[in-house]
Parts: sequence; C-alpha cells; structure tokens
Amino acid sequence: MHRRVKSVDACLADAGSSRLRRSLGPIQLAALGVGAIVGTGIFVLTAIGAERAGPALLLSFVIAAAVCGLTALAYAELAAMIPIAGSAYTYSYAIFGEFVAWLVGWNLILEYAAAASAVAVGWSGYILGLLHSWGINLPIYLSAGALASPKGGVNVVAVVLVAIVTVLLVVGTRTSAAVTSALVAIKLTALLAFVLVTVPAFSSGNFTPFMPFGFGSTETGGAVKGVMAAASLIFMAYLGFDTVSTAAEETRNPNRNVPIGILGSLGVCTLIYILVAAGAIGATPYQRLIGNPEPLAWILRNLGHPRFASFVGLAAVVALPSVLLMLLFGQSRIFYSMSRDGLLPRALGKVHARFRTPYVMTAITGAVVGLLAALFSVEEIAELSNTGTLFAFFTVGIGVLRLRSVEPLRPRPFRCPGIWLVAPAASTGCAYLFLSLSSMTQIRFLCWTVVGTAAYLSYGFWRSPLRGNA
Repeated sequence: MHRRVKSVDACLADAGSSRLRRSLGPIQLAALGVGAIVGTGIFVLTAIGAERAGPALLLSFVIAAAVCGLTALAYAELAAMIPIAGSAYTYSYAIFGEFVAWLVGWNLILEYAAAASAVAVGWSGYILGLLHSWGINLPIYLSAGALASPKGGVNVVAVVLVAIVTVLLVVGTRTSAAVTSALVAIKLTALLAFVLVTVPAFSSGNFTPFMPFGFGSTETGGAVKGVMAAASLIFMAYLGFDTVSTAAEETRNPNRNVPIGILGSLGVCTLIYILVAAGAIGATPYQRLIGNPEPLAWILRNLGHPRFASFVGLAAVVALPSVLLMLLFGQSRIFYSMSRDGLLPRALGKVHARFRTPYVMTAITGAVVGLLAALFSVEEIAELSNTGTLFAFFTVGIGVLRLRSVEPLRPRPFRCPGIWLVAPAASTGCAYLFLSLSSMTQIRFLCWTVVGTAAYLSYGFWRSPLRGNA
C-alpha cells in the first residue's frame, strides 16, 4: 500500500488533461485568498477567543499567524511545483503515497465542510443581530440548530446561504471570482472603519492583566483556557490561504501566480487581524464580549456608534458569503482530485458540459455543509475544522522536506527560504496547536480518521488505478 506513489510528473500530466477553465490571475487569486481568510474567525470567533485568553487574544492571533506563515512558505513551494487541484492531498500523493494522501484528503473534507458550516452559522448570527437592531426577530426554532440550543430547530438562515452559494459555484469560477472581489472590498472597508472608530476609545487598562488564564492550554470541566487554547480555536481565522492552491488548475501561469496568491493574501490578513483584535480589546473589556454572536458590531453599538455598527453588521452579512464560497470551492476541487484518482467514484467528478465545473461534487458538498449548518453551533464546528487543517498542514511541512531530499534537482519556481528551519517549525507548531484543542475535539478527529481508514480499505484500496503497483 505504501508503494502506491503517484509521481510529480504523473500529477502534472493529469493537470495537462484537465477540462477546468484557466481564468484566474494573481490579483484574482489574492482576492479569493483574502475572501476565504477574512471571515468568521475575526467577525465571530473574536468573542470566543477572548473568553479563552482574555486580552492575550492578541497574542493568540500572532501565534496562529506565525504557524500559518511558516506553513504558507512550504505550501507555496509545493503549489508552484505541483500546480494541481487538490492542495495538500495531491502533494501527499506525490510525496508519501496513496494511503497518506487519502488520510490527508479525508481530513481536508472535514476541514472544509466544517469550516464552511461555521461560516454559515456565523453569518446567520450577524444577520439576526442586524434584523434585531431593526426590530425584526425570528423564532429560535428557525434561527438556531437543534444541537446548538435547547429550543433550537433548524438554522434556516444558514441553510439558505449555503444553497445560494452552491448554485453560484456551479455556474462557474469566473463569475464566483468577480463576485468575491467585490465582497472582499466591502469586507476590508468595514474592518478598516471598525479600527478607526475604536482608536479614540482605546484604553491600555483593558489589557491588564494581559494573560489571566496563562499561556498553555488547560482544560477544566470541558472548557479550555489559555493563550494556546484561543490560538487553536482562532487558527480557523487563517484558513483560506491553502484554498488558493486548490484553484491551481484554473489559474493562468500557476507556477508564478499561486505563490503570489498564497503569501499575499496571508500577509494582508495577518495585519488586518492584529489591528482589529487590538481595537476590540482596547475599546471594550474582554469580559463583556463573552457569548456575543456579533462582537464587532456590538462593540460599536456599545461605543455609541449605531450607524457604524449597522455598517459592520451589514458588511458581515454581505461579505461572509465570499468565505463560504471559497471554502465550498476548495472542498469540491479536492473531491474532484480524489475522484479523478479513483479513490472516490469517478462519476462524482463529472464536469458540467456548459459551465465546466465539477457540479456533482459541488452539489453534494453544499448539501453536507447545509446539514451541518442547520444543526450545530459555531464553536463546535470551528474546533472540529481545525483538526483537519492542522493534520494537513503538518503533512505539508514534512512533505516539502522529503521532496527536497528525494528530488533535489527538480525545478522549483518558488523556493522556500530556510527550508530546513521553516518546515520543521511549521509542523511542530501545528502539532502544538492540535494538542491545545479540547480532548473531545481530539477524540472526534481520531474517530473521523478511523472511519476514513475503513472507507479507504473498503473502496479506494481496491479501485485505485495504482493497485497493480502495490
């Protein structure tokens, strides 16, 4: 089983025969990256992170950004060498072989589906808050999932958003990218307005004590506290830069443009997050943010700026769908690659004759994401998403080192600087963040991985075109 390695050349040959349309340039890729990154993590999880870390939430954002930055450098090298849909799944297939690739792909399914669901639920919180400020209230059985609230039923608001975005993705990448670019502009303008409004209200006293729950992650009664506990949660805030690599087969000159999209989008978002987190904690004691589903808009209302609060809330309502769009985009492209490799039924990877998009996978992904969003809370979904992300990122850090060793002469359009320090640091950081998650989340990840292994042994192992090489 471990000998089933799909060479880099074979991966590139698949890309050459791809039917997906190459329509994305560097600016579009960077916009898609920013659109995928800036979302629920900063608009919603800020309050939950503050509950875990206190004012040291700012440090949590920095730590998560550092781990993502190191990983992004490794991603950029692999994405430039292997510009193919599938992200870490495809890289693992070429470096470690089929079984590891399957595990990575299986956990990317968890990453993208859970993250997309979290975005939809977070979006519903903002739109409900906005409607409430206008005197409009929906019954809880239509605005919260049955597993998120004792009186909940189906989060209809989140489900409707997932349905709309799914249809948009089926129509085509070009349309999706154009819409996303407009939404990114709205989102960044709102966050800039938030920073500017909170500056006059900044109080250094809100940062004392800076680290009330300590640095490491501690768990008591199912609740986790500490800087690392918050970092392991808001790590989701940076999920999205790897989505750029899943669009490689739909990118013009991917060897050059994919690294630009990955590093550019991550750099812009890191700066934004630090400014917004500093403004949020500086303007309001962190204790007052706990349990708030729309923390940024609430802060502005609390400061006496209802119009700016409505603007930020409306921007979240309008722009968070761009995050969902890119997560569904990335998920469907990973499914597409796994189907093309025979590890999933090939019929699922069928490309639409008119729109030239993998419409079957996109529709299935939308249905699963909609179901999760209909029933669960944003915090549970976000933590579960991070487990799949951290596993994939850990593998990428090791994989780029292995490829440097076994194929040192292969052309690398982008070379990660200081690779023998950067890659180990990236993988170590991912492992530390994983260990900082709650024990229940870790158990759920292990259960998901066991189920994935069983699925591979019962289907993919026997249907793989590389079976004769094992």
